[in-house]
Amino acid sequence: MNIVFAEFIGTFLMMLLGLGVNANVALKGTKGSYSSDSAWVLICAGWAFAVYIGVVVAGPISGAHLNPAVSSALLVQGSLSLTDFTLFVPAQFAGAMLAALAVWFMYRDHFEATDCLETRRGVFCTAPEVYSVSRNFFSEFIGAFVLLFAIFHITDPEVLETGQKLGMGSLGALPVAIFVWGIGLSLGGTTGYAINPARDLGPRLTHALLPMKEKAGGNWSYAWIPVVAPIAGGVFAALLHQLLAN
Repeated sequence: MNIVFAEFIGTFLMMLLGLGVNANVALKGTKGSYSSDSAWVLICAGWAFAVYIGVVVAGPISGAHLNPAVSSALLVQGSLSLTDFTLFVPAQFAGAMLAALAVWFMYRDHFEATDCLETRRGVFCTAPEVYSVSRNFFSEFIGAFVLLFAIFHITDPEVLETGQKLGMGSLGALPVAIFVWGIGLSLGGTTGYAINPARDLGPRLTHALLPMKEKAGGNWSYAWIPVVAPIAGGVFAALLHQLLAN
């Protein structure tokens, strides 16, 4: 069960820092709210560092998937068993939901001081700038594809072939953080680059359950896209990598 707890705590730490930078930049009266001109750079950097810390902690134990899209890709690729998959994904969602609760409690005063309900919800989950099912889906699909395809190319082929844990240490985690940073800067402006079903749906569910006096709806008509599209992108990356490797 150590590998399951590693996925839980790794995802929790990643999401705590990732949602934390969202809150610090977006909510009224925080120390970070004065840097509106550089908000997107701060958010992309914050999420990159969040991923780095999550991978450093969980990597040596579970391989640090921290993302159902990663777990799905490795399941299709053959280096993750179905048993571990069914344990990893709930742990990832649980870690993300607990992190969302922690961020809400920490920033509660600033949530209450922020009038815009969509801004409050935006701390927890993503939304597109322009609603278009096809383009929003493609945005999340291609972001996850780039992430997984790049990860496959920095992973020792023997690890993938034998089904060993990815086991990225501190140095191995750095490229993943850079990938996430680059994806955010280049591809994240349309939908907010969830590229992780647990990252989006977990906090979205937490937001729906929180006892806020006022809050926006869950935008559930959009919520399926940051779940399905990253999984599809990750699976496509795994299949394409296998094709090119053969």
